[in-house]
Amino acid sequence: MVKAVVLVVEDEQPMRELISSFLRDDGYQVLEAGDGAAALQVLTQHSPDLIIADIMMPFMDGFELIKEVRKSSELPFIFLSARGEEWDKVKGLRLGADDYIAKPFHSGELIARVETVLRRAGKQLKLNILKAGKIELDPEYREIMNNGVPVTLTKKEFDLLSLLLQEKGRTVLRERIMFAVWGPDYPGSDRTVDTHVKTLRMKLGSQGELIKTVRGTGYRLEDSQ
Repeated sequence: MVKAVVLVVEDEQPMRELISSFLRDDGYQVLEAGDGAAALQVLTQHSPDLIIADIMMPFMDGFELIKEVRKSSELPFIFLSARGEEWDKVKGLRLGADDYIAKPFHSGELIARVETVLRRAGKQLKLNILKAGKIELDPEYREIMNNGVPVTLTKKEFDLLSLLLQEKGRTVLRERIMFAVWGPDYPGSDRTVDTHVKTLRMKLGSQGELIKTVRGTGYRLEDSQ
């Protein structure tokens, strides 16, 4: 399941691939175009949720692209440019852009701005499916599949498995599990965690072996046995 579909329009291939990799790593599906004219061609065949476009491009620059897009659509639009002039930013926003990101930038800034623009546009972001081995957990619908077969878990078991999947490959301390799943005011001991892990392993069958005990510390979920 992808969060949303983003069209990246950038004439410099290394930069286009970098932006695309940032987005894909965060769960977005990415379409690519090397200039504004190519982007318009992509839009005749696909319906992205957002466009990220550079300003300076051959054949058709970002300003011309947004003019064409705005003739028929209010599709969320972010400008991305190494040109830091205030005039460029003002012009882009006046043409209908939703945001403007100046190069260079960090992946975190890019993702945060994308999420903000999509939320502002009323786009519902889809949450990523969490996977390990043959286990799949859907956090949006709170469903578990084990080798394609639904698994029924209690709320605590689901939250425990979700935490381990989010931290896949890393040891999660018992204290952190207690805090995250049962809350800071839970009066019980950390043996409660051990009991729930034992039950969770049983319900997951052979895939339960992916949950490893780290002696005296906590648990770690591996991606393969």
